[in-house]
Amino acid sequence: MDFNYDVIVIGAGHAGCEAAAAAANLGSKTCLVTMDMNKIGQMSCNPAIGGIAKGQIVREVDALGGYMGLVTDRTSIQFRMLNRSKGPAMWSPRAQCDRNKYIWQWREILENVPNLHIWQDTARELLVENGEVRGVITNYEVTLKAKCVVITAGTFLNGLMHVGRVQIPGGRVAEPAAYHLTESIARHGVTVGRMKTGTPVRIDARSVHFEDMEIQEGENDFHRFSYINEGPRTLKQLTCWTCFTNPEVHRVLNEGLPESPLYNGQIKSIGPRYCPSIETKIVTFPDKDQHQLFLEPEGETTNELYLNGFSSSLPLDIQLNALKKVPAFRDIVLYRPGYAIEYDYFDPTQLRHTLESKVIKNLFFAGQVNGTTGYEEAAGQGLVAGINAHINCHGGKEFVLGRDQAYIGVLIDDLVTKGVDEPYRMFTSRAEYRILLRQDDADMRLTPLSYELGLAKRDRYDLMKSKQEEIDRLCGFISNYSIKSQYINPALEELGTTPLRHGCKLVDLISRPQITISNIAPHISAFQKELDKVPADRKNEIIEAAEIKIKYSGYIDRERMIADKNSRLESIRIKGKFDYSSLQSLSTEARQKLTKIDPETIGQASRIPGVSPSDVNVLLVLCGR
Repeated sequence: MDFNYDVIVIGAGHAGCEAAAAAANLGSKTCLVTMDMNKIGQMSCNPAIGGIAKGQIVREVDALGGYMGLVTDRTSIQFRMLNRSKGPAMWSPRAQCDRNKYIWQWREILENVPNLHIWQDTARELLVENGEVRGVITNYEVTLKAKCVVITAGTFLNGLMHVGRVQIPGGRVAEPAAYHLTESIARHGVTVGRMKTGTPVRIDARSVHFEDMEIQEGENDFHRFSYINEGPRTLKQLTCWTCFTNPEVHRVLNEGLPESPLYNGQIKSIGPRYCPSIETKIVTFPDKDQHQLFLEPEGETTNELYLNGFSSSLPLDIQLNALKKVPAFRDIVLYRPGYAIEYDYFDPTQLRHTLESKVIKNLFFAGQVNGTTGYEEAAGQGLVAGINAHINCHGGKEFVLGRDQAYIGVLIDDLVTKGVDEPYRMFTSRAEYRILLRQDDADMRLTPLSYELGLAKRDRYDLMKSKQEEIDRLCGFISNYSIKSQYINPALEELGTTPLRHGCKLVDLISRPQITISNIAPHISAFQKELDKVPADRKNEIIEAAEIKIKYSGYIDRERMIADKNSRLESIRIKGKFDYSSLQSLSTEARQKLTKIDPETIGQASRIPGVSPSDVNVLLVLCGR
């Protein structure tokens, strides 16, 4: 039995959901293949979205017309803006979500996207003819034909879970692994590797002594993930809690290390450096006598709790005995143990920046199959892959985001240029232009691009334009309005900042760290009248964005100048121009790396590990520059 589509997406995790929705919303007849329609958008690990740099990615996905931000806002049970003590480039939104409501919100959205069909089945074989993808065959012996296929299979490809010496085949707890698809892809020359990740125990809240833990409250201000603010949060807002391990916990864990799959040779693949298991922490940091743990609710009404910071693949009895040494967990009851999972991934250096394979035409990869970790990284990749799959079907200019345009651009460029030797996680430190990639202005950076593409709709574009106009109006007033010292000095002394000796522009006052738009406006009637013109439902958002633009204008302008200067290297295309192996003026390592990656531009070549500035100069000379 055959079915014909433009785009087929394999896997309905965070990458698959965004990929399928993007392709379908752009007009491609799309099929989303998933093992279980009741697990669409399942949070395999932590029931949270966002965090450092990850929150910025979610806002970018939203600005581009994706759905992760909206789904998160609708199912949030706690929201926090992280890193408030630092500059706005570091502010990162994060939300706890109701795991089950998150799934059903995604399903409701996808089932109502035009052009999108969901098929519950498992892809078994990739169909390829003459180096070009043609579709897939499923376990039900159904042939799904398509012009493009997007692989977003997460941890399911030959997945194997570990709890001590117990090994259970599966892609996620209580869910089967996907077999044969990896092999059908690899036989065409796509390089495959193995990676490992893990998840902690799940705890029954009724067994926890919360009096021995610190409460971590959420926030309930105007911040949301989506720029389309749908109003107050509808779910009950809950607290999280924190506590610490101790030397007794570490003693039990150390004694159990010979039973750890990570240290007895059972697991040979590499796990995430920046989200390590508890056993990795005590081995890597033997001098530390405590590690912080975060206890987080899984839902609005469930007793199931997630223990962030205690990922483990140790035997169940060791996990349990170690946790009982924490005072708050002395009577702990578990729903299930933590486990590690090994799975297949594909070398991302074999991808273009569109996430299309260099080996098989019209085959795209997104999410953990590219060696990344995290829902947010997956969603960003899925959106880009879905957009470009549609473009490959119907024509148009490829959609690629630069490193100065989005964290998603940084993520994809890192993957295809540098590759991975461990699960890749996004951090603000990976972005050289992070003051340009703030969470507050992702809509102004990306919504115009998406609107031109046809993904972001007119209402979203108009919302962005009105916000931009209000910000520009406020910034114009602030830059031009003059202040007389005798009228404002009492207010300045009240706000704890140095009085004026003579008049100045309002912008000079707001540039001071003690002064904000909100605390100075009540003392300047003309300014307050300007603020009163801002639409009430978006007032805080617009004021915050205007204030950031003013206070950090020097940094923003300098970073934009550097980005524009470096963009010249991105305009010099070199793909297909050189036989690198014959260029003896390049270093041996550069010849090898350039041959493997085959960069699109001089800019990309300059970011390849092992390609030195002198190698770049050689390429510039050969290009006549």
